[in-house]
Amino acid sequence: MKRVFFTDFDGTVTRTDTCAAMVEAFAADGWQEINEMWERKELSTEECANRIFRLFNACLEDVRKLVETVEMDGSFKDFLAFCRRRGYRVFVLSDGYDFNIELIFKKYGIDVPYYANRMVYDGGFRIECPYNSPDCGNCGTCKKRLMEELREPEEQVIYIGDGYSDTCPAAHADLVFAKGTLYKYCREKGIPVMPFNSFRDIMETVEKL
Repeated sequence: MKRVFFTDFDGTVTRTDTCAAMVEAFAADGWQEINEMWERKELSTEECANRIFRLFNACLEDVRKLVETVEMDGSFKDFLAFCRRRGYRVFVLSDGYDFNIELIFKKYGIDVPYYANRMVYDGGFRIECPYNSPDCGNCGTCKKRLMEELREPEEQVIYIGDGYSDTCPAAHADLVFAKGTLYKYCREKGIPVMPFNSFRDIMETVEKL
């Protein structure tokens, strides 16, 4: 069977959320309320991030040092090799930041296509969202749109994720692997979902399909 995997990055490929780690380390008080507005979909990802960035007390090197301490799921490289052996395509779709993904992938020697918001530093931080959707505008990176554009005919679409930005694409996948907020959402909405803790779990389940 032809398969394509679309996976979230923060908290899915990585053990912790790099964006959350940045906020907790560098943002002044007030970010919690802004983040809660985003969770209630009262703010877009772009609006939320840029408001919180205005509360930052950090330079680019501070962020670099922090992100480079973040660990990746130890079985992600094995998962990529597993997919390549079987001809399955893999894409990383992130509502986080390209800067963070580049650092982590370089650190671990990962080569896989990804789509994410662009983090810009010009004395202060901001993001740009080249993959958003004019029809919605909620997420900075519209994962649903990218899934539709990247999938090929007759491919089974498998989505892997853990958070709020994963709820929309999960509803449009053929199969979902989830943990955390996404797993709870899928169960509440009746979306067929399989739990996972690591990419090793996903490999083992796919082999049995």
